[in-house]
Amino acid sequence: MIDIISLTKQYGQIKAIDNINLKIARGEFVCLVGPSGAGKSTLIKLLICEEKPTSGKILIVDRNIAKLRSQELPYYRRKVGVVFQDFKLLPQKSVYENVAFALEVCDASDQDIRDRVPKILDLVGMLKRKDNLPSELSGGEKQRVSIARALVHSPKILIADEPTGNLDPVNSWEIIDLLSRINRTGTIVILATHNKEIVDRLKKRVILMKGGKIISDRVKGGYII
Repeated sequence: MIDIISLTKQYGQIKAIDNINLKIARGEFVCLVGPSGAGKSTLIKLLICEEKPTSGKILIVDRNIAKLRSQELPYYRRKVGVVFQDFKLLPQKSVYENVAFALEVCDASDQDIRDRVPKILDLVGMLKRKDNLPSELSGGEKQRVSIARALVHSPKILIADEPTGNLDPVNSWEIIDLLSRINRTGTIVILATHNKEIVDRLKKRVILMKGGKIISDRVKGGYII
């Protein structure tokens, strides 16, 4: 599904990503770990085409996304859901409207929006809060809405960049459990995190990055630096 080949991203003389190779199969759950400056965020930006590599390939279902034309990017990004640490919800819109907006900007029909949004909100446990504004939600609830918005296009890949960074332990585990359930439906989940306890308890594949390189790649391993 994802095949990264000899990938390098350079900013001036600094190699944020230094000639890495990586394969992620359909349905895998991968924890991406490493210290600040390891290259995790740069790799995520490359995967969502926010940045282009200096050299190398990123093949998604055998297509090199580094070569996508600008008009093709919106269609690709609909297949890659992204969840951030800071939620990025629109404060003036309700829970329902925040999720619906992701479909509206893609010219989805009103009927499609009415069909899909409640189902996604129900999946993440936020249907009863659909009329609330983000300011009326807890941190965990905001992250659930963020996940719902990322899922509304039925992405094949879900990237979660420090999704528990602003949450307490209880809410953190609820979000991790939700990501695990989404993964069991066949969606690739890539979880970038500094949380050692989460990585150790998940017992999923762990990819450790340092200095733009992949230092270790362990199946069902712990967080070892």
